[in-house]
Amino acid sequence: MSDSFLSLKRLLQTLLQVGLLCLLALSAQWLVNILSLPIPSSVVGLLGLFGLLALNWLPERFVAVGATWLLGELLLFFIPPVVASLHYAPLFEQYGVSLLLTLVLGSICVLLITGVVIDCVFRFEHRRNRRKSELAATTQSTRVGH
Repeated sequence: MSDSFLSLKRLLQTLLQVGLLCLLALSAQWLVNILSLPIPSSVVGLLGLFGLLALNWLPERFVAVGATWLLGELLLFFIPPVVASLHYAPLFEQYGVSLLLTLVLGSICVLLITGVVIDCVFRFEHRRNRRKSELAATTQSTRVGH
């Protein structure tokens, strides 16, 4: 297959998976609105995605590429609040230093916590995959031995 075909296939796969994750987010928002839940729809969506993955109703490969892209572009999702805050120049004139400090520290905290959580998830996945491969190797060696 040509490289352009593989790139197009990867792009379509990413778009479909991001669309699926967006659909899940919209469904969570709808559920929160209908049931008047006191928790954010993002938490409901995350719990829903976790449940679907844990029950294996949604295989990981159906969201892996889209989730990887979203995580890779995560910083872009923090830019709009900063740009929107520039719209309120009078507030900056009065509370400029404290607002700027709050924005910077808040952004740093969000990025650090997100990085730590992602690192923990990747380490967990690595350990889980290593255990699976070790179990498979052990099973394979016992079959060969018999």
